[in-house]
Amino acid sequence: MPYFEQINCKLLGLSVDSNASHLAWIYDIYNRTGIKIPFPIVADRNGEIARKYGMISSSVSNTETVRNVYIIDDKQVVRTVLVYPLTVGRNISEILRIVRALQAVDKNGLVAPANWVPCENMIIKPPQTISALEGRVKEMEQKQNGMSWYLSFEKPEKCEIDNGNINNNYINSYNQRERIMQKQDTFERTENVKEDRIDDKNIMQKQMARPMPRTIQWKNFR
Repeated sequence: MPYFEQINCKLLGLSVDSNASHLAWIYDIYNRTGIKIPFPIVADRNGEIARKYGMISSSVSNTETVRNVYIIDDKQVVRTVLVYPLTVGRNISEILRIVRALQAVDKNGLVAPANWVPCENMIIKPPQTISALEGRVKEMEQKQNGMSWYLSFEKPEKCEIDNGNINNNYINSYNQRERIMQKQDTFERTENVKEDRIDDKNIMQKQMARPMPRTIQWKNFR
């Protein structure tokens, strides 16, 4: 959340689970990780909001929401819709990149190309008239900033460089925390297995120490 706040973006969660489920989920996260969820989560129990936003896919489930992300600007306009399947988690780094790209587009009137990151060159919007086209060609000859009249580039005037590469830092810290938790979980499960094996061994030794019943003969076990 701090990385979204740095780019003036607020988070809001929504699911069709009950408020009690949300409380249990938030409390469980806090107990396991020490992290408190700082943003609101809406309990859309009857799915009314989810259906209005197209979050329920009848081909997948009539009751579960697919993993949607909606990026809404300061004018309450939905600018981006990302739809993830139930089996794939979201890419937080990409969501941050999209928000920054939209902000750069609005501030500079340019177009963000594929794989664009903050302060890289952006595409100048193509001309709409023949006179504008001719002017663009002359401008390209002077500045050497394009490949054709419909594909020329310009560095955005208003941009903010990531401080220490925010996106990668976020992902790295998340992955590091996940690795630590996995190691801890593996250790706990290993210790439990060791205890179970010790218990099994003790039980087996006790069973083998018992005298064999007279009615059972060794030949029966060959």
